[in-house]
Amino acid sequence: MARNSRTYAELIELNTFEERFRYLALSGRVGEATFGTERHLNQRFYTSREWKQVRDHVMIRDNGCDLGVEGYDIHTQMHIHHINPMSAELLLHRDDSILDPDNLITTTLQTHNAIHYGDERQLPRSLIVERVAGDTKLW
Repeated sequence: MARNSRTYAELIELNTFEERFRYLALSGRVGEATFGTERHLNQRFYTSREWKQVRDHVMIRDNGCDLGVEGYDIHTQMHIHHINPMSAELLLHRDDSILDPDNLITTTLQTHNAIHYGDERQLPRSLIVERVAGDTKLW
């Protein structure tokens, strides 16, 4: 699979949070330039009306869950991650992929940073509590 052809449709076929993380992991380095002197391009993009509309759609589609996985509810600010990284060139040419929901997934900041720069040890754990017969302990 080519690294620039990953999709949300493929991602949601993976059941676990860890599988989805591995699918998305970019293995970058902290401080690695992504836009450099063209940073103003993505800052303008992220304040645009069309971005805010697609962002809201993606958060609803993913039920406010980290990587769209049930049990990983986001209780802090949600971030929208481009599955195939965005570049200044894509923004300059208004490539369709930058607003394509099939190229976007909801994350927490912690998960977003782990996708770009980290590893699985940085990831949150599920908050789902398995209940068993006779269990009287409160959540």
